[in-house]
Amino acid sequence: MNEHFENIIKQATGAKEVFEIEMIQSLWSGYGKIVRLGLNGCERKSIVVKHVKLPDQGRHPRGWNTDISHQRKLKSYQVETAFYQQWSSKCNDQCPVPECLAVESQDNETLMVLSDLDSTGFPVRASYVSDNEIQACISWLANFHAVYLHEKPEKLWETGTYWHLETRPDELKVLDDMPLKKAAQAIDSKLKNSPFQTLVHGDAKLANFCFSNDGKKVAAVDFQYVGGGCGMKDLAYFIGSCLDESSCEEMEKELLDFYFSELNKAVSKHKPDIDFAALEKDWRSLYHFAWADFHRFLKGWSPGHWKINTYSERVCKEVISTLDS
Repeated sequence: MNEHFENIIKQATGAKEVFEIEMIQSLWSGYGKIVRLGLNGCERKSIVVKHVKLPDQGRHPRGWNTDISHQRKLKSYQVETAFYQQWSSKCNDQCPVPECLAVESQDNETLMVLSDLDSTGFPVRASYVSDNEIQACISWLANFHAVYLHEKPEKLWETGTYWHLETRPDELKVLDDMPLKKAAQAIDSKLKNSPFQTLVHGDAKLANFCFSNDGKKVAAVDFQYVGGGCGMKDLAYFIGSCLDESSCEEMEKELLDFYFSELNKAVSKHKPDIDFAALEKDWRSLYHFAWADFHRFLKGWSPGHWKINTYSERVCKEVISTLDS
């Protein structure tokens, strides 16, 4: 890290000394890294820094090294900085996110200085979920969606999620499921035309949630693909990220019921003028459309992916049949 960025960190935290504790992870395709830094001489003991440094040439584990891919990633980091600077303060104790302490850009590098969730009550990362943990994540999503209902996604993605159709022409082009390929635009339009638009996290997988020790509370990270959309896109993607095929099917109604129960409480608090019965009716009808929307991307991006299963195929056929009728 260069001296300028180190000085930005010191100014933001009041630290006298900054040192690296660990690298948390490399960013996708060699676009930088996330590190935990220790601090001396100030109240905070640690922070997390997302250091984006554009690579000289694209490197992608599945070979998607196109200019479209590069431009999508560039915008994603601009969106994330905008979210932390202009939007994240609206989040509350029911949908916590890291506090943004500073953002700085220089040449082809960007630095996001964030509070360390490990030290603020969310030290646990989960590779599988208990009932408590899945409910905590779904509750987080419901509260996040309620807070941002009917907000215009200024400086964010007009359509949130990393898989949305307009930014994935390469994957659509190679998709060999012709009925799904033909239905892709109609599925996208159904989700976009919901009268109840909110902000979606856009990458709400299990790996982007940080848990309290008892698993009952959760915070979220990674807002590169936050933007406008129907909340079902986050919910379907999250459930698919942490449950196997049979559980996705068997628990579908239970998890939807829980989500809408949490959403009802949050909407009553944050957006009491919204007709919740109409919202629930609309979004419930779009859950399978959201599932099919992600499945369309996945089949084009990685046809052998483990998430491609018979449940998802049945959901897609049902959605296509609905569109045809």
